[in-house]
Amino acid sequence: MSKYIEMIRVRFLMMLAYRTNYYSGILIYSINIGAYYFLWTAIYGGQEEIQGLSVLQMTTYVAVAWMARAFYFNNIDREIANEIKDGKVAIEMIRPYNYLGMKTMQGLGEGLFRLLFFSVPGMLIVALLFPISFSANVTTWGLFFVSLMFSFIVNTQINLLTGIMTFFLFNNSGLIRAKRVVIDLFSGLLLPISFYPLWAQSVMTYLPFQAISYIPSMIFTEGFVGSEIYTAIALQAFWALVLIIPIQVLWLLAKKQLIVQGG
Repeated sequence: MSKYIEMIRVRFLMMLAYRTNYYSGILIYSINIGAYYFLWTAIYGGQEEIQGLSVLQMTTYVAVAWMARAFYFNNIDREIANEIKDGKVAIEMIRPYNYLGMKTMQGLGEGLFRLLFFSVPGMLIVALLFPISFSANVTTWGLFFVSLMFSFIVNTQINLLTGIMTFFLFNNSGLIRAKRVVIDLFSGLLLPISFYPLWAQSVMTYLPFQAISYIPSMIFTEGFVGSEIYTAIALQAFWALVLIIPIQVLWLLAKKQLIVQGG
């Protein structure tokens, strides 16, 4: 376990060396949140709430969803693809650690850096510019962070699946781009799932994407209350367990037909 903790530390320090990129990212995210704030203010007009969310809750939802994305987002699928293309994966696979576990820990180190140096200061800055409601309930905060960790796990598992597909497709840059669009659209980042048509909501209940952004954001804004919160977290845990199966199956198949494209 110590070697995986060391990977988290090393990736954290690597991100720290290029922290200027994330300071500028705070500005970009703030602009995004500001654009959504004015858009939703116009959509709400004089209405007190839509689909059970007030305009204040919606503003908070948007801010939390984008800042949470900074934590769970990573590029390990692209890293895996590049390592397969240049042949580095062959060396990584004979080292004394689990390759997929190593990639997960690197993603966690990156996420922890963004959480501390991006999400926290970013939320403080956004709170000064736009009306955002922070819950005074300690339980809500605790459940939010539990949900946020599951968000990271599910998103990372989907990235692992996408990265592993490079073993079979050899060039999956198009799949990686498509995956990112699908996650942003169906995870609730751009639009809360409760705002979709009922038929679309029904379809999404069978997909893991809502476990990434929608659930933690709804918990933070108290859009979920009581048993709804625990049901939502249980759903996240369900997908975190289910996604292990295709990852392991594809990984076993991938190792049997490894073709190094680099040299």
